[in-house]
Amino acid sequence: MMPPKNSRRMETLLDSIGAQLMVADPEEHLSDHTLRVEYIPADLLRPDPVQPRRVLPEALHFAFHEDRLTPVQALRELVQLAQVTARQSGRPFSGPLDLLSSLESDEDAEAPKLTPEEALVRDLANLAMTIRDDGQVNPLTVVDASQGVTRLYRIETGERRYWATWLLRDFLPSYEGDGTIPCILIPSGKASVFRQAKENTARSGLSAIAMARQAALLILAVHNVEKPDGPVSHDFYRQALGLDLRDKREHTTAILSAMGGITKAHLWHYKSLLKLSDEALELADRHSLDEFRLRYVLNLPTDAQGEMVRQIITFNLTGRQIKEMCEQSGDTDQSDEYPLSKEAHRFARMMCTLTPALARDLAQVLLTQEKDIHLARARIQTMKKLINDTEAYLEDH
Repeated sequence: MMPPKNSRRMETLLDSIGAQLMVADPEEHLSDHTLRVEYIPADLLRPDPVQPRRVLPEALHFAFHEDRLTPVQALRELVQLAQVTARQSGRPFSGPLDLLSSLESDEDAEAPKLTPEEALVRDLANLAMTIRDDGQVNPLTVVDASQGVTRLYRIETGERRYWATWLLRDFLPSYEGDGTIPCILIPSGKASVFRQAKENTARSGLSAIAMARQAALLILAVHNVEKPDGPVSHDFYRQALGLDLRDKREHTTAILSAMGGITKAHLWHYKSLLKLSDEALELADRHSLDEFRLRYVLNLPTDAQGEMVRQIITFNLTGRQIKEMCEQSGDTDQSDEYPLSKEAHRFARMMCTLTPALARDLAQVLLTQEKDIHLARARIQTMKKLINDTEAYLEDH
């Protein structure tokens, strides 16, 4: 595919970027002559299904990579999902461009917090408008995955730019392009999780869960565990939980550098997040919860982690608040045979004396005790769950 007109400046920039890229072995460099820039039709590009940074929500991610949705269909599903969540929050919109006005009010303390789906569509629309007005000066990095006469390229870095281009082509007005995307073409067999990690960590917005997946991919790579060609479950990344770098010390520095220059202790904190339940992982990733708040959730039983993450999201709990709640919940024995606690006896006796008039007093006591309305509400949510679980237990007997 021939490059568009007036692209000499673009090609010079792309070549200078491409010459600096590294392959999977951190000690080996791609020579300048092996790299070239091509303008590839978007239809021939395919995102990496194992990429740590998830652009699409979980359900759409799997539907797209299992070929149940085309790129346009996946984007339409995403926009519709954002419209539903926005309507539920009382701020309906008709198209992606309507969300761009919220960028102007981000610094306003009173501005409503967008749902993750709204924020994603808004960010893709903003990136699409930038590409339309200024051109795509930052190319994708793609690996030639062609088989026989069938041309196909796997995106190594730049998936958000890929989706923004599709949004520009099919959803936004005034598109005058030819459907191609500038790409630095990496030779077949030279894919690199290290290069991918450097690109990911150099850019903002990588969630703690994405960092956990990134750490897992790097650790799996140095242990010669190959990446699959299709979408994977959380269990694929969890393989890294049983691996360490004691016998791979020569790779430690490269891994820490690819992860953004973090410490070894921080690397293990990120990797430990893979112990979370599937539900907790997906919620935490969708809402970009930080690692510090999530580390305390690991102390809870697996079936309680999702509910705790929901409370963190709903009440925007701090690390201290989460630590206190998880430590209290973690003291509960989960076995079927254990002595009935004194707390259970006291609570059951207290229930016999409850009256509706106690509601206001209880609210005041909670506020005085917790000194934070969000934590007080979280305590109430925990109580509601306790009551619901108690009712379910009674129904089973």
